[in-house]
Amino acid sequence: MEVPNNNPTTICHVVAMPYPGRGHINPMMNFCKLLASKRDEILISFVVTEEWLGFLSSEPKPPANIRFATMPNVVPSEKGRAVDFPGFLRAALTKMEEPFEWLLERLEQSQKPSVIIHDTYLPWVVGVGNRRDIPVASFWTQPVSVFTVFYHFDLLKQNGQFPINVSERGNELVNYIPGIPPTRIADLPTLFHGDGLKTVHLVCEVVLQVPKAQYLLLTSIYELESQTIDAIKSAIPTPIYSIGPSIPYFRLEDNSPLSIDSQNGESSYVQWLDSQPKSSVLYISQGSFLSVSRTQMDEIIAGVDMSGVRFLWVARGDASQIKEGCGDLSNKGVLVPWCDQLKVLCHPSIGGFWTHCGWNSTKEGVFAGIPFLTYPIFWDQVPNSKTIVEDWKIGWKVRRGMGEEEHLVTREEIAGIVQRFMDLESDKGKEMRGRAKELKEVCRRAISKGGSAETAIDAFIQDISRRRDR
Repeated sequence: MEVPNNNPTTICHVVAMPYPGRGHINPMMNFCKLLASKRDEILISFVVTEEWLGFLSSEPKPPANIRFATMPNVVPSEKGRAVDFPGFLRAALTKMEEPFEWLLERLEQSQKPSVIIHDTYLPWVVGVGNRRDIPVASFWTQPVSVFTVFYHFDLLKQNGQFPINVSERGNELVNYIPGIPPTRIADLPTLFHGDGLKTVHLVCEVVLQVPKAQYLLLTSIYELESQTIDAIKSAIPTPIYSIGPSIPYFRLEDNSPLSIDSQNGESSYVQWLDSQPKSSVLYISQGSFLSVSRTQMDEIIAGVDMSGVRFLWVARGDASQIKEGCGDLSNKGVLVPWCDQLKVLCHPSIGGFWTHCGWNSTKEGVFAGIPFLTYPIFWDQVPNSKTIVEDWKIGWKVRRGMGEEEHLVTREEIAGIVQRFMDLESDKGKEMRGRAKELKEVCRRAISKGGSAETAIDAFIQDISRRRDR
C-alpha cells in the first residue's frame, strides 16, 4: 500500500472507496482523474481490493497525485459476482468495513482525509466517516431515475405494485414517482421481480442511507435527467452535484493508437476501422459482467452474419462461438477481446452501438452521438433501454420481454432489425441519428468551460476545500 506524503501544499486529501466491480470502479476513477487534473494539490488515495489492484496494474497509470491503497480480498472474486450476485452484494455490505477502517487509520497517520468518496452501494462508509469526523460523499454510478425508483420504493408498495408479476402486470404504468415519466412495470429495474427480489430490499436500504452523507455525487449530465435530478434535490437536503458522465472523455485528445495491448498478441483494429466507409460499422458489446443464453447467442451471431453489416465485436469469452457462426471474417468484421470503447464509438466509421445498456456504455454512446440497438440483461439495463428508446428516441429494442415474459429473438428478426437500423437513407434512421447528434452536443456543452458538469465539479472542490480550512 502506498500512503500519501505529508505535503504542506496539499489542499485536500481525498479517499476514494469504489464498489469492487468494473462498472463502479471505472466511473469513480474517471471522476478522480478529473479532480486530480483540476489542481495538483489534490491528493487521492484510491482504495481497491488486492484482486482489483491486479486487474488495474495492466492499465495506464493514473496521474501522480492518485495513489492506490489496497485492502484484502474479503469479497468473492469478480467471477463469483456473476454466479452469486446476492452473495457478492451481501459480502460487500458486511465484510469490507473493518479492513477499510484499518486502512483509513494508516492513511490518517500521514494526512487526515478531507473527504471520503464512496460508492453508494457501500453505505457503511458513512458510519466510518461520522466516527472519524470525516465528511462523506456518496457516489451514485447508475441513472438518477433508478436511484429515484429505489428511494421511493414505499410508493410501489402503497400502490399495490410490489411484488411484481411481470407476466400478468408488466404493462401496468407506474406514474406516481416524483421526477419519473410514466413507466411500465416491465421497464423497472429487474430487482423488482424474479431473482432480483433476493436483493431489492438490500438496495433500497442502501439508497435510504444517502441523506446521512454530507454530499451526493450523481454520474449524470444534468440536462439529460433534469426533471429527475430536480425532484431528488427537493426530496433530499444533502448537497447534490451532477458531476457529469464520469467517462474518459478527457482521453479523447490523446493521440495514442486505438490498438489492443500488444502483449495479447492481437493485431491493431484501428487500420480496419479507418478503411471502412463512414457510419457503416456496427459496434457490438454486451458488457463485462453477464451474458445471454447459449441459444440466444447463436441467434444473435447468425442474425448479425445474415444482415451483411460490417461489425466490430467485443467478444470476451464468445470468440470461438462467433467465429464458428460467422465463418470467414475477412470481409465482415473484426473480433477483439477488449477495446478503448469511447474512442471506438467516436470513430467516424461507427454507425451504431449494440449494447447491454449498462449506464457507463449508455453515456459513452450518447456522448459519441451514436444510435443504439438495446439488449438489456439485468438491473438498471432494462430502464436504461427504455430511456434510450422511448424517452431520448435514439435507439431500437432488440430484446423482447424479461424473465418469464422473455421471447427468443430469431436470427431472421435480428438480421432485419440490423439491416434497417444501419440503413443511413431511411427516414426513421435519419431522424434517430439527428436526435443522437443533438444529445451529443448537450453532453459536449455540459463538460465545456461554464457547462453544468464542469461547474458542479468546481463547486464540489470548493466545498470540500472550505471544509478542510474550517
